[in-house]
Amino acid sequence: MAARVAKSLLLVLFLSSCSAAAVAIRTHGRGYVSAVGDPGMQRDGLRVAWEAWNFCNEVGEEAPGMGSPRGADCFDIQATDDEQGQPVYKVVHRVTDADNALRAGDPFPGTSANSTVTDTDRYAAAKELYLGDRCQVPDSPVPWQFWMVMLKNGNLDTTAAICPDNGRPARPFAQTSRFPCPGGTGCMNQPLVFHNRTALDDAGRWLRGGLFGTYELDATDLGSSDVSYYSVVWEKQIGPAGGAGWAFHHKLRTSAKYPWLMLYLRSDATRGFSGGYHYDTRGMTKIVPDSPDFKVRLTLEVKQGGGANSQFYLMDMGSCWKNDGAACDGDTATDVTRYSEMIINPETPAWCQPGRRDQCPPWHTFRNGTRVHRDDAARFPYAAYHVYCSPGNARHAEQPTTYCDPYSNPQPQEILQIVPHPVWGEFGYPTARGQGWIGDPRAWELDVGALSHALYFYQVASSVLSVM
Repeated sequence: MAARVAKSLLLVLFLSSCSAAAVAIRTHGRGYVSAVGDPGMQRDGLRVAWEAWNFCNEVGEEAPGMGSPRGADCFDIQATDDEQGQPVYKVVHRVTDADNALRAGDPFPGTSANSTVTDTDRYAAAKELYLGDRCQVPDSPVPWQFWMVMLKNGNLDTTAAICPDNGRPARPFAQTSRFPCPGGTGCMNQPLVFHNRTALDDAGRWLRGGLFGTYELDATDLGSSDVSYYSVVWEKQIGPAGGAGWAFHHKLRTSAKYPWLMLYLRSDATRGFSGGYHYDTRGMTKIVPDSPDFKVRLTLEVKQGGGANSQFYLMDMGSCWKNDGAACDGDTATDVTRYSEMIINPETPAWCQPGRRDQCPPWHTFRNGTRVHRDDAARFPYAAYHVYCSPGNARHAEQPTTYCDPYSNPQPQEILQIVPHPVWGEFGYPTARGQGWIGDPRAWELDVGALSHALYFYQVASSVLSVM
């Protein structure tokens, strides 16, 4: 499910992981075991990549004049002393502009020209692996590659039948208001992407880089409110003075032609199938965490909202497993991507209500293990849920239910969206509308593992399931 966002700054940490879990890692001297390669984003030598998806998380067609929609900004820092013994820093990039400009059909450096891939979807997946090799950092128990910035165009041309129907070939059908495609053919295009390579400021003390762009391929004024726009800027003070780590500044603006856009900051698994992605992935999560034993720490300041139709996720955790609990294997007809998203936009209502049980998960589990069915109007916390939808291939979903949009992932999906409510306080999540929103910047410690262990996800009766 894509998020409708208009004129907003959006920062979402999306924990996406589906590969085998490792068991050993150093504690970084902080009394905890970190599942990510760069805990706290403290490392001066940043590793960040970006990807752009169409409605069903593929490429379709590359944007004119742009490379395949995968890129990276990965670098190391070299330090020497000047004549006064003061440190002098130099940024040494590991990914070139030529690397980022690679398009479908181009051979990857170091490979045979005969091994080129012309399919745009498969080329982008291969390019991610290539960039991962350029950015990879050796570590224990496994090496890691980069944080991932994700862009998504929510337009769907239903007459073209480009996106599969619950992982199977789709048939064309007439355009509906549920699936926007302003302008018709071509509405699912990839964005223009302009990259500012990370560099030191004139004083040699601050590192800054970023990317920006638009989906309007003919745009002449990116500042116009009628033009879609996104930007991501990352910055950090170099050396010991930069103890706060990297700060990421995100901005996203929709337009009449592109009313449904997404912008994420993801921590994907370093191997395997990430949520919503049916190719081998690269990322920052070197240990795939198991529920209930993991937490996420992040600091978030929301500068501007996007109105009642926008969804702003404090946390989106995603994974992939089949309805019988088996691991995903790339079979898009039987794999299911599962998402749970905390929406902190205070204008987002709870669609789950006693009179709309089809919008609710069948069960709510409290932190103490008490389970309450949605038919129990006296005890079920309806106001804690925005919406729940069942995977389209769930043959035994408890009725009544709403089935998830069958087109916006390459495989069926299950989505559970929650909103601030007292029942989430035990997990460190916001308990009241407005918490963490504009004017209320916060450092969060979210017990994501315990929450994911408690939330309802569909599974075939008698199957055994380990969430995340």
